[in-house]
Amino acid sequence: MCTGCALLCDDIEVETEGDKVTVVHAACRKGVARMKGCSEPLECTVDAEGADMDTAIAKAASILRDAKNPLIFGHGNSSSEAQKISIGLARKTGAYIDDTSSFCQGPIVEAILQERLRTCTLDDVRHKADVIVFWGADPSNSHPRHLSRYSYFPRGKERQRGWEEDRKAITIDIRKSETAIICKDERFYQLPAGGDAEFMAALTNALSGKVPKTSFDLDSKRILGLSNIMKKAKFGAIFVGLGLVYSLEELDPLFALMDKLNEFSDFHLIPMVGQYNMRGFNHNLFAETGYINRLKFDGDSKELAHGPENSVVEVLRNKNIDAALIIGSDPLSSLPLSIARHLADIPLITIDPCNNLTTSRSAVTIPCALGGVESGGTAIRMDGVEVELKKIFDSDRLSDQEILKRITEAI
Repeated sequence: MCTGCALLCDDIEVETEGDKVTVVHAACRKGVARMKGCSEPLECTVDAEGADMDTAIAKAASILRDAKNPLIFGHGNSSSEAQKISIGLARKTGAYIDDTSSFCQGPIVEAILQERLRTCTLDDVRHKADVIVFWGADPSNSHPRHLSRYSYFPRGKERQRGWEEDRKAITIDIRKSETAIICKDERFYQLPAGGDAEFMAALTNALSGKVPKTSFDLDSKRILGLSNIMKKAKFGAIFVGLGLVYSLEELDPLFALMDKLNEFSDFHLIPMVGQYNMRGFNHNLFAETGYINRLKFDGDSKELAHGPENSVVEVLRNKNIDAALIIGSDPLSSLPLSIARHLADIPLITIDPCNNLTTSRSAVTIPCALGGVESGGTAIRMDGVEVELKKIFDSDRLSDQEILKRITEAI
């Protein structure tokens, strides 16, 4: 099982020498890089000095115990078992807890879990879908095996004639991506930045039999043509990328479009999740609290606070936290420096297989086993399907699940 992205491809073969993966068959370039491991493996340190595991865990527990408002963040590259322990640790320490969905696919996943958006599995798409829409997404680069394994090119049980005759792929984006080139010009709809909600409204009007109009230069006949293709779909799938998520201030236009589409056809939506188990964290936190991210626990009670003010971005911007535990993430690289800078001013603990910018500024670094290679567990694919990760070989490194359990016990 490849943990290079949230597709979690399960047809990978590897060759090993000792405790190293030397050759990877069938995986994409992202998967090969992931499964071959870190170019710079993380070492166990306390205050930038080498330390043993027991000392590092004791120091991490001390930092979290002494903090009044700690943050626990990351989780997208952790097993579901580790995520559940992390949630328990946040409850025990009265911490803020969040993940990368807070500033990416979170609203889409939340709407699916609340049953406000219809979804399906990638296997449904492979076997049934005759109309596929990539909206604000470029899987040719973000998920290199997406088109070949699940969406456009496969010959499914009900789509034996494949992309040549049985499938139509459409790209809606602000630029002509590599995926748009594959879908061909007549099925590429170029929008101005921020124009997605207006285009959704026009498309919804076209589906309703009204003349679609937009303030930007897009032929009404082309919008009507797209609405006719979508109306006639026997099984449709919309893959939502960050381009769409960042364009919408709220999801109401998307809800309206999906509701209208399903008056005529059978359409579903899948978020193009990046990290291999980001959606797993959303599912696990939702099952326990009814929320998918942006939480603050009260350590003295079962109370919790939820809202944008508890997101990783806002607690860093407002300097609300006095310590942080980062798991399988690199916020100093992924967040704007003006926001992430506060992490360098507080005690920082990082659990990760590899060195990165965040580990270089951490008071405590604890190396963990590489998920899907050196440790197993479960994860949830981008379409919500739970899968089992099986380790390829044993490692002397503890899994993130074991490290988090030991830190929790030490507090």
